[in-house]
Amino acid sequence: MLPHRMTTLFLIRHGLTAATGSRLYGRTEGFHLDERGRAQAHGLVARFASVRLTGIYSSPLERCLETVEPLAAAQRLTVVSKPELIEMDAGEWTGRTLVSLRRTKLWKHVQRSPSTFRFPGGEAFVEASARVVGEVERIARRHRRGRVAIATHGDIVRILLAHLTGTPLDSFQRIVIDTASVSVVHLGGEHPHVFLVNDTGGGLERFGLPGTPAPRELAGSDEHHQRRRSMVRRREHGNLRG
Repeated sequence: MLPHRMTTLFLIRHGLTAATGSRLYGRTEGFHLDERGRAQAHGLVARFASVRLTGIYSSPLERCLETVEPLAAAQRLTVVSKPELIEMDAGEWTGRTLVSLRRTKLWKHVQRSPSTFRFPGGEAFVEASARVVGEVERIARRHRRGRVAIATHGDIVRILLAHLTGTPLDSFQRIVIDTASVSVVHLGGEHPHVFLVNDTGGGLERFGLPGTPAPRELAGSDEHHQRRRSMVRRREHGNLRG
């Protein structure tokens, strides 16, 4: 059960690397942001200019750490690396191209029933969900009433959002999470509230400016709903992304 005292989480997918979208590189170390990804990372500084963060956490992989390092410097915070926020262990699929994986018999299984799927020699989706949800609960307890940025991976963000919205794990791949996107979750009251999904541009003023309404108040306004960028849709072939 998530803590009741309000905590605002900013879930950030890492920026672009040279292999993003073409290869399942999983937990492989050494994949750094490319020029586009570095630009995305610096763009986060401006987007968070009106938000005073109380903590920044990250997957230990370079592509995530590098995504929030400029933000941490601007906010005078230290990035805390947490192994529980790491990408899924893709086992024997690590390093393979997505094109080759789509030709396997197991591909249909992972797309249709991820809740019963385990990567060959690797991690199961239910295990990934348990570890990341548990870590987010611990982070929220440490930052009651705080604003916390969490840098992690596309599938991890989608798994988290599925859990927080009560979406079955088998449907988590309907959620689209782009590189350097920000999703905002407010943990307070009896249930979590998701206010923003897959936002890739603009400022986050309404989550940080003094005197602005609390997220619960914003949720009832027409303006908020018009500005919210929720991108949830089916993809015919699905997409496992790093």
